[in-house]
Amino acid sequence: MQMETKCLHSGYNPKNGEPRVMPIYQSTTFRFNSTDEIGAVFNDPTKAHIYQRFTNPTVDTVEKKIADLEGGVAAMCTSSGQMASLISILNLCSSGDSFISSSSIYGGTINLFAVTLKRLGIECIFVDVDANEDEIQSKIKPNTKAIFGETLTNPSLQVLDIEKFAKVAHKNNIPLIVDNTFPTPILCRPIEWGADVVIHSTSKYMDGHAVQVGGVIVDSGKFDYTNGKFPDFTEPDESYHGTIYTKDYPFAPYIIKARMQLMRDFGAYPSGHSGFLLNLGLETLALRMQRYCENAMKMAQYFESTGKFEEVRYPKLSGNKYYRLAEKYLPNGASGVISLTIKGGKDAAVKFMDGLKMASNEVHVADIKTCVLHPASATHRQLTDEQLVACGINPGLVRFSVGLENIDDIIADVEGALKNIK
Repeated sequence: MQMETKCLHSGYNPKNGEPRVMPIYQSTTFRFNSTDEIGAVFNDPTKAHIYQRFTNPTVDTVEKKIADLEGGVAAMCTSSGQMASLISILNLCSSGDSFISSSSIYGGTINLFAVTLKRLGIECIFVDVDANEDEIQSKIKPNTKAIFGETLTNPSLQVLDIEKFAKVAHKNNIPLIVDNTFPTPILCRPIEWGADVVIHSTSKYMDGHAVQVGGVIVDSGKFDYTNGKFPDFTEPDESYHGTIYTKDYPFAPYIIKARMQLMRDFGAYPSGHSGFLLNLGLETLALRMQRYCENAMKMAQYFESTGKFEEVRYPKLSGNKYYRLAEKYLPNGASGVISLTIKGGKDAAVKFMDGLKMASNEVHVADIKTCVLHPASATHRQLTDEQLVACGINPGLVRFSVGLENIDDIIADVEGALKNIK
């Protein structure tokens, strides 16, 4: 099928008469009129879709929507949230470079940063999420190329002071990357607080229905990569016919470089069908986030009232350590995730989780259905005891992801499970 294609970078503009349902371009290949036309696209990849490994019209439309939601200039979807994390760093760091990360991030990302990237010669320097500006500054090296953190940490639910980390990053002429998976742009837009790059695991709330794994990287378009610290952006890219990203694509050099260098080589791009499913989730995101937050607040208050928990972590509870930051960055809610420390440690946590009937034991979070997980023996199993403590995780901690069910039904399910704990 012959079709006119325009990439996100030049704007994929819907025309009058477009079907209400977004079409699925389930194709690896795009047809061109001549070899010269193909050559022109390789000279300037923003002119059309080259191949499914780089772009797809369906996914391109979703990328534009997510960039708009986050207040960015461009976005690139990936095959998973982990790939979004990886590319966000590799787009800035090479062997011999370093970057700083909050120690309170998802366990899989800790392993990616501390083990896999170390094997590639890139050093991750961890810093406490509550560190002050001087402590963060003390970790900066001449070869440090970025700072990374999660808006709302998984699963410890600590709130990142985005402005503080952005201030240190910009003082040192490096960008701040923020993983905004749990809040989504409905609850927080990190770019408005100083973030330069925003990433998501779209498998979570953006998808919402646990039907496809994915990730996304959003470029704010605000960071100046010509400050002397990023020659890969300002000098000719010999792997792409001498392209100078800041000169040739000044509106979004970060995303163009990520797509034409890293996505070209890794091929970790989602299919058109995955983009279609993600778009369905995005269409109800605002409504769902409101219900998640309402249910989570009621459940957090209920958990506190039972006397069965050593700690109930939810940033919107007035007694929570991060309440002030949550009011600042998350005024409309702190997602549907609650972290619970059950009296009696791991054994009690397992009895509680196994006693749930409606809520599922599963390796997922941010679903429309309520689900639970024991991070220390699952998602964070590969971490040492010291790393678990740094992440804010103890043996009795349970991640309780509140779904969209009737709140009375969720409470009834929990009441039944608590009877298993003596």
